[in-house]
Amino acid sequence: MSAASDVESILPQILKTSEADILADWIKNQKAIGGRIGGASDAELYRQSSDFLGKLQHATQSGNVGDVTGAGYAAVRDSLAELSRTRGAQGYSPSETAWFVFSLKRPIFDWLRKEAGKDPERVARETWSATELLDRLALHTTEAFQKGREEVILRQQQDMLELSTPVVKLWDGILALPMIGTLDSSRTQIVMESLLQRIVETGAEIAIIDITGVPTVDTLTAQHLLKTVTAARLMGADCIISGIRPQIAQTIVHLGVDLTGIVTKATLADAIRHALKQLGLTITRAGAGA
Repeated sequence: MSAASDVESILPQILKTSEADILADWIKNQKAIGGRIGGASDAELYRQSSDFLGKLQHATQSGNVGDVTGAGYAAVRDSLAELSRTRGAQGYSPSETAWFVFSLKRPIFDWLRKEAGKDPERVARETWSATELLDRLALHTTEAFQKGREEVILRQQQDMLELSTPVVKLWDGILALPMIGTLDSSRTQIVMESLLQRIVETGAEIAIIDITGVPTVDTLTAQHLLKTVTAARLMGADCIISGIRPQIAQTIVHLGVDLTGIVTKATLADAIRHALKQLGLTITRAGAGA
């Protein structure tokens, strides 16, 4: 859009002089849609619409109506980003969120026709200008919605990783780290940090890493395990790897992974017994000596 066409546009003036009327028509239009979009509370709908329209009116006064990526539209973009996050958390879809902007077209078009109705060419030009502006802003809501959703997913994945790698204190001096799922680089880092932190907190001498829930072991997984064991040893704790099933043992041998010096056990129970023995502890049944 050229600078000349921006200067000639009557949209900024309409938004300034008829803001209250456009707002009333716009809210009415949104509520007429029904469903979740029109089901928002009156107070919330008024607040969101009034805030956006006020910022849009202010932004269009900058002299470049169509430059929605410029500094003049920063407040408008922020408003739409906040709207997208809020509605995304409320369960709105991207299209439902974008409709917040699309539904503003009819009220604006009606006022454009009122002001330029005797000049068909100008009506067409102004309508196209407003269409481009609102379409770009609607696309911004979609992008902001997607970005917000990706942030939520990333945060949930991070939480899941932390929840899926709990470090459990089995006994004084013995920690257990039961692992479930695939062990990749990012998860290895979380595993290592969690284990080392707990070793420092508890002064544990032995850490059991149980891989019963790890479906497959490849070269990369084995390397991650070795890194974790090495880090634990540097903190003064010996490691036992349990859950070595026959197929995993065959895979480790086939891959040529060197586990020399690392105690491995078939089950977690075997690992616990070995750890207790290392600490000079034994478990007996109550009344066994009677």
